[in-house]
Amino acid sequence: MAKRVGERRPADGFSVLLLAAGKATRFKSEHSKVLHRLAGRPLGEYALRTALAAGPERAYMVVGHEAEEVRRTFARPGLTFIEQEQQLGTGHALMVARPELEECPSPTLVALVGDAPLLRAETLRGLVDAHRKARAAATVLTTYLDDPRGYGRIIRAGRAGRARPGGRTRSKQESGYVRAIVEERVSTPAQKKIHEVSSGILCFSRAKLLERLDELSNRNAQQEYLLTDLIEIFNRHREKVTAFPVADSREVVGVNDRVELAQVEKILRRRKAESLMRDGVTVVNPEVTYIDEDVEAGSDTVIEPGVSLLGSTRVGRACTLRPYSTIVDSALGDRVTVRHYSLITGSEVASGAVIGPFAHLRDGAVIDEEARIGNFVEVKKSRVGRRTKALHLTYLGDATLEENVNVGAGTVTCNYDGEKKHPTLIEKGVFVGSGSMLVAPVRIGKDSYVGAGSTITEDVPPESLALGRAPQINKEGWVRERKHRKEGGQQGPRSPAVPPTGPGGHGAPVTEPVKRSRGADIAVRRAGTVTVIEVKAPKNWGRRFGRR
Repeated sequence: MAKRVGERRPADGFSVLLLAAGKATRFKSEHSKVLHRLAGRPLGEYALRTALAAGPERAYMVVGHEAEEVRRTFARPGLTFIEQEQQLGTGHALMVARPELEECPSPTLVALVGDAPLLRAETLRGLVDAHRKARAAATVLTTYLDDPRGYGRIIRAGRAGRARPGGRTRSKQESGYVRAIVEERVSTPAQKKIHEVSSGILCFSRAKLLERLDELSNRNAQQEYLLTDLIEIFNRHREKVTAFPVADSREVVGVNDRVELAQVEKILRRRKAESLMRDGVTVVNPEVTYIDEDVEAGSDTVIEPGVSLLGSTRVGRACTLRPYSTIVDSALGDRVTVRHYSLITGSEVASGAVIGPFAHLRDGAVIDEEARIGNFVEVKKSRVGRRTKALHLTYLGDATLEENVNVGAGTVTCNYDGEKKHPTLIEKGVFVGSGSMLVAPVRIGKDSYVGAGSTITEDVPPESLALGRAPQINKEGWVRERKHRKEGGQQGPRSPAVPPTGPGGHGAPVTEPVKRSRGADIAVRRAGTVTVIEVKAPKNWGRRFGRR
């Protein structure tokens, strides 16, 4: 089990210094390299987690470009930030960190680059152990590449051989001490044939490092203070420098541009998918499935092609995620089905719920057990109760829907008045007819019915029928008259909008006979073009005619 940062260890303890000050020059970006996203995390988060998992006594991070943003992103207990105001090279970062290193209790220091996301904590601990056993001034983490172009070559004591990866006896090149790390641009033809390369990760005797640090110079092609120049300095003083080769060269792959970022992300996503599959999750096609590092999924869940599980998403057991659904920073219970092309962000979905297709949950939406959210339904800052259904073309914003509510197609909670948002409460057992506009703030009482096409602006009492729509007007002959006018004919007599009734004509109020519908009395009064409909329902009307 890894030690916590700051916990004292015996004499073989070590500390880590993470180099994260550089600007992403080859990214052609204004942002710090370590802030670029990689499989759901900032790039620098991988190296930092690896370093902390290895169990150091102290952990330091050197920051420079976008220092404040880097601090905010990576801050955590036990991590000390050191600012490198001028980025004058990796060696200069150690020079800036000198005051902290002088106070460091560890005999060993690991200088770790921030762009090595595939490095494992076991490798880091192996490097420290090898360094301690060799009693070296420095130990370089190396690897062997079939194509070493672009990397600094490891020059060992004795003849520079042509060390190649593969299982064969150790050559003189492989077994000797390290004399230098030579960058490719200044290497000789013989040195270019060397396949052992530097990872940029070094382990130092802290005391010997501090003793020789002032000898670093910027008299080189880059005009920078380079960490790797310490190897030649130690050799000059006859101090031992060794190498610790890592078998899997992918562990030390750096990320220097967006092409390499994409290549490493592909490796990480494949590794994550395989980890889930070993834990009982079916990933139908890992090559076209995007699963971030911090995602969790339960056994017997099926993830179909094109699904994206991003951020800190948690998926329960026996869920089915259909193609091209995207789930971001959300929690799904057990047996949840998310159908094609649905988007869920920052929301919670309880067990047995069905979402989609083409649904959108966002901003803290909560979907309770066995609820159903159908196609082209958007839910924002709302709670949808148990077994409640909203299946078609609906917007639910700032709303609370209790259990067993049915929301008809085209229903909208009108939550915004142009200045602020207002809540809607729909109590249990309510039936909302299609095409209804619920103008918030409004409350629809328990077991009520809202007639299709209604605009509801006032609270509806429990067990009531609410109708809020204008009367239908039929203008007989209107099409014929319109066609006649378009053809240039004379306008004939126009049909009145509402036929005159009673002795007073249009202006006289008339009350039609009371009609009875499903136990409710419906009275219609007309005055000119204005029609008033009054519905008088007996007590418990909604319960008597509720859904079975």
